[in-house]
Amino acid sequence: METKKMKITWHGHSCFLVEAEEYRIVLDPFEEVPGYRTPDLTAEEALPSHGHSDHNHLLAVKVPLMLKHSPFTVKKEACWHDPEQGALRGPNTIHILEACGLRAVHLGDLGEDLSEERIRALGPCDVLMTPVGGFYTIDGVQAARLVKILQPRVVIPMHYRNGELGFPVISEVTPFLEALEGEGWPVKKYETNCLELTAETERQIALLKYL
Repeated sequence: METKKMKITWHGHSCFLVEAEEYRIVLDPFEEVPGYRTPDLTAEEALPSHGHSDHNHLLAVKVPLMLKHSPFTVKKEACWHDPEQGALRGPNTIHILEACGLRAVHLGDLGEDLSEERIRALGPCDVLMTPVGGFYTIDGVQAARLVKILQPRVVIPMHYRNGELGFPVISEVTPFLEALEGEGWPVKKYETNCLELTAETERQIALLKYL
């Protein structure tokens, strides 16, 4: 019997293509992020976390004329893009994708420490895609604290600076990794931008490579 899997491909910044049973969802397509090419993707759905152009460039996603049945259940959790209840940057949406018995959570541009009620709403997850760069979002220490609470099997950091890739004002991934050192998530550096998630995927922090 074929192993049930969810394929997750990172296209830079906070943009991911998530696939299951040949159905594709793009999360947070962008434009004009330093160092990154604007994505050029095809998918049945595109889900932005908020209205800023580095997360909401829907023209980067082509939707085929013949739509397929979606194996995904998509849930949305409202939160804020900043610690002042949206006064600085407005709202943000967390997307929770479930398919093939697997659960993926994409935090978008989360900018606040989540309440216990909102954390419970996220539920257990197999993979967590979290911003770690700070300034516009939670920083590495805040993200690490949330990871310790949620206990996902796989953590994929996003929205951080890597050399000339990413906004100059945000942090690199190092503070996040240091904050989780010794907490049981070994760091795995990939030579690809893709991860195939199954029920057997090992616990890890997955550093996907931008291609």
